[in-house]
Amino acid sequence: MVLLDRDRRKETDKQPSGHTVSGFINSNFMNIQISKANSPAGEITLYALTNKSGASVTLSSLGAGILAINVPDAEGRLANVALGYKDPASYLADGPCAGKVPGRFANRIALGRFSLDGKDYTLAVNNGPNALHGGPTGFMNRIWESRADGNSVEFTYRAADGEEGYPGNLDVKATYTWSDDNQLTLQLQAETDAPTVINLTNHAYFNLDGENAGSVLDHQLRLKASRYLPTDDTQIPTGELEPVRDTPMDFTEFKAIGRDINADFHPLKVGKGYDHCWVCDGYSKGRLQETAVLRSDRSGRELRISTTQPGMQVYTGNWLAGCPESISSGAYSDYDGVAIECQNFPDAPNHPKFPTSRLNPNEKYNETIIFKFTTL
Repeated sequence: MVLLDRDRRKETDKQPSGHTVSGFINSNFMNIQISKANSPAGEITLYALTNKSGASVTLSSLGAGILAINVPDAEGRLANVALGYKDPASYLADGPCAGKVPGRFANRIALGRFSLDGKDYTLAVNNGPNALHGGPTGFMNRIWESRADGNSVEFTYRAADGEEGYPGNLDVKATYTWSDDNQLTLQLQAETDAPTVINLTNHAYFNLDGENAGSVLDHQLRLKASRYLPTDDTQIPTGELEPVRDTPMDFTEFKAIGRDINADFHPLKVGKGYDHCWVCDGYSKGRLQETAVLRSDRSGRELRISTTQPGMQVYTGNWLAGCPESISSGAYSDYDGVAIECQNFPDAPNHPKFPTSRLNPNEKYNETIIFKFTTL
């Protein structure tokens, strides 16, 4: 690991969580605390970045994940607004995929099959009849290489040709940057040596009242999306882009997440809540735009999300119950967090009319997601 900084010091100490602090970086950019934790997949490196105001984000080399985001409420009180687990090793093979970067293809691929240049590829089926998040040993369950630099942490991973059934050696980089005004920027980049498919995102769950505050169904959500992707009963898109108007899928104006979640509406019954992809209005490749705003009147916190991606999978944590012990030593229940996953459309390799998920040699995959935390 290379740490670029003029003022650094080493020390070893035991933290309350049980992992070992291996170093600090105190720079003009950011205070970064680096620690280690063991897991069945190997040693995990953790990075805690604290800005000038004391707000912080904790990142993990397991799945290039977000473990915690501590930001102030309207009264200036800090709390962690990202759901997470007490033991860093608990993120390995967790059902919710909490905070991590799934891949090589996030979301679902129908029946675990797609074709590329006339050749058929078969993937592991791990979500009903479909492939989900790149397979059981997808990117979210791998230890990534990592390094800290200034106010950023860079995670890299090489997926081998044939890994989880996907073609091509793929070099992936996820770079998180934490700012003094509480903005977390994630840049996702990749290159391949053979034609392949790719879809990357971050799967953090947010609760703006605090990760241990209970349900998010009273949070207000607004999406810059006038259409969504209807699905079949296994949550594979039909290929149509349906208008949200006059349906429970309409979040074009602020609306409580739970207002219509129990409506007699087929998509909500299929997913036991929201678990669908919305189409970002005004999308054009490479253009960064604000696509979602989440806010809580209770805490006065607001999260503004911008992205270059064409879609947003909104998942209301419909199956969170039974996940590992929470970071605050509790247990999460269904609907205790909401994930807003900026990404390409599910099953894109099987839908020529969707934005392409194909990546060729000599091309660069380059997408950005920004999480901006403010107060009302």
